[in-house]
Amino acid sequence: MTDRQETSPAITGRLYGVGVGPGDPSLITVRAAELIGRADVIAYHCARHGRSHARAIAERYLTGGQLEERLMYPVTVETTDHPGGYRGALDDFYQEASERLAAHLDAGRTVVVLAEGDPLFYGSYQHMHKRLAHRYPTEVVPGVTSISAAAARLGTPLVEAEEVLTIIPGTLPEEELTARLAATDSAVVMKLGRTFPTVRRALERAGRLDEARYVERATMDGERTGLLAEIDADSVPYFSVAVLPSRVAALDSDGQPFEALAAPAEQPSQTGEVVVVGTGPAGPLWLTPEARGALAGATDLVGYTTYLDRVPVRAGQVRHGSDNKVEGVRAEFALELARRGRRVAVVSSGDPGVFAMATAVLEAACEDPYRDVPVRVLPGMTAAHAAASRAGAPLGHDYAVISLSDRLKPWEVIARRLRAAAEADLVLALYNPGSKSRTTQVGSARDLLLEYRDPATPVVLARDVGGPTERVRTVALAELDPADVDMRTLLLIGSTQTQWVQRDGGRDVVWTPRRYPEA
Repeated sequence: MTDRQETSPAITGRLYGVGVGPGDPSLITVRAAELIGRADVIAYHCARHGRSHARAIAERYLTGGQLEERLMYPVTVETTDHPGGYRGALDDFYQEASERLAAHLDAGRTVVVLAEGDPLFYGSYQHMHKRLAHRYPTEVVPGVTSISAAAARLGTPLVEAEEVLTIIPGTLPEEELTARLAATDSAVVMKLGRTFPTVRRALERAGRLDEARYVERATMDGERTGLLAEIDADSVPYFSVAVLPSRVAALDSDGQPFEALAAPAEQPSQTGEVVVVGTGPAGPLWLTPEARGALAGATDLVGYTTYLDRVPVRAGQVRHGSDNKVEGVRAEFALELARRGRRVAVVSSGDPGVFAMATAVLEAACEDPYRDVPVRVLPGMTAAHAAASRAGAPLGHDYAVISLSDRLKPWEVIARRLRAAAEADLVLALYNPGSKSRTTQVGSARDLLLEYRDPATPVVLARDVGGPTERVRTVALAELDPADVDMRTLLLIGSTQTQWVQRDGGRDVVWTPRRYPEA
């Protein structure tokens, strides 16, 4: 409530924005009914045909002796001859409508503006509120939204536990709709009508069409509910919504623990799916919408325990954590779960295709008995790109990515590749540089590269990028100390063209020009 009476020289009327609910007059609140019954002026928005859904809902509470202000929209679609276009036409209309109400308020009358659903939820009243609430004493009376009504008519929870509900206007571009639908747990898409085909395509592209429900005219005459995939687009009115209800109830909890890997399905049921998900180098800020949606929609999560801990716990979802040295075992376990009909997300840090789990899963998926198990790989932010962004733009030109781990390939192969990249004057991104049991690789790589690079060549040491202990600093190649490097550190080593500059404020910036001198 906002009271600004001191700004008016005389006693004025009072403005009320009153929500009348989704359609059933019996869902109007007691407070709303009281205000409607004793108002001097009843105002409502309507289209050119003059009919108002809000007035129809509130009609039983009108006294018959009240003044009525019908605020008729000049346009209902985004075509107009107004010099300011559609938005300009509406702005002029809202200004004119608010001044009509202001005249009543200046005369000391109580004005109730009716709003379908809730006044401040995608409602026309909000445009009156923005223009009048700072000038007159104002109260907003909340109403039951179409979202609440739709959920009630479906009889399905919208969200449970820590699930997130996203409310989306169907007028967004299809790509934006798809991204938001993929990323969220539950959703309601408003403003269907002519947007329905786009919304349906977005749900299908996001892999959510089978979950989607349709509600038309909730609590009104002509109400209709059903599976959205079965709805004829030509029959969809504006007063309808698409609903993605809570996933918790849809997730079973009969998954087997990781230790039960040795117990294969004797008679595999319908085939599920394995999605290898890249979670980026750290927490949820690095997660793509598509990856977020895949994690939320999985019945089972499989992965190295440290990486699983980054994924929020969801009720009904089974987590299978394991040690980081059993990639092949994890891959087969995930595929076996999918053969039993489970939707499995294999959790990988960074990008799953860069020194991570995608290779292990695909290798196993190309052998019997997993050849027919669907497998998808969802990309993620790589550690190299995350580290580069913190330092500046060291990967601005051609670069090579090499793992210094010699557990799966001999050091001679690593050294040959380092030498080839150095001779080609490539920037280097070095993964897995060292650990408690591997202490010589960084020093050996440094000494080899010094045969080709100036001792002052910049080296970015990026540790735990995006994490709570993040540290990024730059040293000269000759001063690279292996003791400063561990398994959580990534090294970016410049080419002969890479620049290392200290900008104002003392911040180091490393960047590699896109143009080569000979070009």
